[in-house]
Amino acid sequence: MRFTTKAWMTTVAATAVLGATAGPGYAATQGMASTRQAAPASRSAAAGEAAQLRALYKRALAQGGELTVYMGGDKPGQWDFVSQAFTKSFPGIRLHLVTDLSKYQDARIDNQLATHDPVADVAILQTVQDFTQWKAEGDLLQYRPIGYNEIFSNAKDPAGYWTGVFYGAFADMVNTKDLPADADSFTAADLLSPKFKNKLIFTYPDDDDAVLYDFKLTVDKYGWKWLRELMAQHPKFVRGTPYSAAPVADGRYLATLGTAGDPSPDATMVFPAHDPFNTWVQHGAIFKQTRHKAAAELFMSWITSQSFQKQDIATFTWSVRKDVAPPAGLRPLATYKQTNVANFNAFMANRAAAEEFRSEVQLYVGQVEGPDPADPDNSLGLTPGGF
Repeated sequence: MRFTTKAWMTTVAATAVLGATAGPGYAATQGMASTRQAAPASRSAAAGEAAQLRALYKRALAQGGELTVYMGGDKPGQWDFVSQAFTKSFPGIRLHLVTDLSKYQDARIDNQLATHDPVADVAILQTVQDFTQWKAEGDLLQYRPIGYNEIFSNAKDPAGYWTGVFYGAFADMVNTKDLPADADSFTAADLLSPKFKNKLIFTYPDDDDAVLYDFKLTVDKYGWKWLRELMAQHPKFVRGTPYSAAPVADGRYLATLGTAGDPSPDATMVFPAHDPFNTWVQHGAIFKQTRHKAAAELFMSWITSQSFQKQDIATFTWSVRKDVAPPAGLRPLATYKQTNVANFNAFMANRAAAEEFRSEVQLYVGQVEGPDPADPDNSLGLTPGGF
């Protein structure tokens, strides 16, 4: 499939794919009937949510109207569209939205918890294992957002300690001219063709757990020999998925895997029919020690609301809500048999195995080099976003 996207997805990670124009493989994927179509959007449901959001808004203003959100991402300004939409919807609420790699955000949060100096009220991160730990240690506020019952069961904690904000996805991006007639039949083994020599670019898998897991899925299928032969193609490695996607999209390189972004004008985003690919739930939660409880509840209910999920989230990736349809050109996520969000959760939960695999991969690809792609001038520090 070939996708267009919001500006931030030309950079992101966090994730996934975007609203579509027909491209190679489109007919084949459309021919696979969905078994889980989203229910039609309900005006009454949206109106009811809006009324409850207004009540939360009044409470948030009464409590001071401040909020700090830490979001996982790998480019400055990646989530500006979220903060702009929120502050436009709720004038008077001062939002500090801080973007950095999830593995750095969780370290900041752990330090704030340990020192009893809370700054982040809400975290929305890719490091899903952290939410299990924070819940077990009593650090999360039990809160079910307004539309909680409409959220898929695999995208929320049954007790309400965390709620998914979107489904992320990393897959392949390939120059359109180098794809077979059925784009979805492209596999990672095809990257070993001589035409890709010196023309491959990847995000360091040892730098990003979601990319690492995509590499693990590939190594599990094709063996370490595949990675050894891939390195003989002399690929380039960069930090941040925006910087592996963009050079393929503009034709400087021919292919990458384990990425997301706008593939135009020269490439196509491929969700392979025969290779596994990585999807996950981007978790969101409020910390029990928050100093801005009402504003935090407002933010979590707003970002998971039918309105925001339909108008913003579902323009680039799968919504976590049952009553919001997938982006144009995509089937419901459950119908893609080469991926399962539960598998990423399991990978992230077993830190010993994940770190062992990271160390093995590093023997092939080398040590990560370069500045933090989300904080290139190293200015965020320990407690960014404080008031």
